[in-house]
Amino acid sequence: MSLAFRVGVVLCAVGGLSTFGRAQSSANWPQFRGTHAAGAAATAAPTAWDLKAGRNILWKTPIPGLSHSSPIVWGEQVFVLTVVPASARDRVGAVREPPLRLGDAGIDPADDMVPHEWKLYSLERRTGAVRWERTVHEGMPRMKRHVKASHASSTPATDGTHVVVLAGSQGLFCYDMSGKLLWTRDLGVMDVGLVDDPSYQWGPASSPIIYKNLVIVQNDRHRDSSLSAFDVRTGAPAWQVNRDELPSWATPLVFQSGSRTELVTNSGKYIRGYDPDTGRELWRLSDNATQVKVPSPVAAGSMVVVTGGYPPAGRPIYAIRAGATGEIAPNQLAWRTDRGSSYTSTPIVHNGILYSVTDNGILSAYQIATGERLYQTRMSEAASGFSASPVAAGDKLYFASEDGDVFVVQAGPQFKLVATNPMGEPCMATPAVVDGTVIVRTRTQIVAIGQRPQSSAKR
Repeated sequence: MSLAFRVGVVLCAVGGLSTFGRAQSSANWPQFRGTHAAGAAATAAPTAWDLKAGRNILWKTPIPGLSHSSPIVWGEQVFVLTVVPASARDRVGAVREPPLRLGDAGIDPADDMVPHEWKLYSLERRTGAVRWERTVHEGMPRMKRHVKASHASSTPATDGTHVVVLAGSQGLFCYDMSGKLLWTRDLGVMDVGLVDDPSYQWGPASSPIIYKNLVIVQNDRHRDSSLSAFDVRTGAPAWQVNRDELPSWATPLVFQSGSRTELVTNSGKYIRGYDPDTGRELWRLSDNATQVKVPSPVAAGSMVVVTGGYPPAGRPIYAIRAGATGEIAPNQLAWRTDRGSSYTSTPIVHNGILYSVTDNGILSAYQIATGERLYQTRMSEAASGFSASPVAAGDKLYFASEDGDVFVVQAGPQFKLVATNPMGEPCMATPAVVDGTVIVRTRTQIVAIGQRPQSSAKR
């Protein structure tokens, strides 16, 4: 089947990260997939809940607009990015949600080139109350979005002092924790879409990351692709690397193994490693047999695993040893499988096992040390589309689906579906997990799932 009929399903994903394959104990979730981008928290969370009855539901907060950006958390604040088209407001000022096409949505761009408002919300972590709201940008989008995507697909990042927002082609914005705008940078038009026909515009999804005092942005587009770093305090350019690359939607990974730190990018021509302090390229692996790279690199111990790309029939999984230099030959890889990679969602490494779910709900588990496949199965007969990436709380894995179900799977070498939790509407964004609470973004709201304190439960 041709690229034109299959490629369009990927654009709703948000670029993701992962790290050492261990659950993190931090109560913060500062970027896509949390602390060190591991996607995992050590504290267990509820595995079953009832949205209608309120069981294990701490709070629900409506958020207007259409956004696939994931929530992030620092301390008592939850940060959420959204975008609201002007045409979504009716005559009395109520917000009508813009359309979203799910499933195999083809390659068409959406017809919503009207003025939009990009908004950043700060919510109270324990109650969901809106602490503050800021308009990041107002105006006409500088490029179209895919019918399955959003004009706000990038997840913010924070270091506890700054909150960085990438509003796609509208620019890079930095706020302090109280909502004061500190600086902005124009990154140009992030023109990404169908490689063979640039007129099919799909919109970006790669998220910014913060490393030390640098904000790092992967900007792979039809022309003038680049990897750039800016001073998080001032927005001043720190370094920029020009890249001969195809459009991609993956978020870069900062990966530390031993004494060396690497910045890893997943793109259509090459998978590459850089020095994150200087932008100097350290190594590259040719991957020009695939394009449309959406999943982000994930790290596990002394390896980084890279997945994704088109064509769907042959997406490999690469396990690359840390410390590489120069051009990596295929026989230098730790291991490789030629099939089984996810197309859209970023895999997760948890306690030595790599879990990868395809867009149509086939879950595979691999021994990270060897690449041995432990199982491959359909997650559920009720499971269909998956764009959000999996996360973990304790020894459970959470998979949010486009149909609006959150599937909970027992981590381990054998497959076991623990629970299926209906959310009532599509889930396109990857959840956050903090302190025993799973924060899920649905089509119209943010939902916090956790155990209520006994004193509250009796009221």
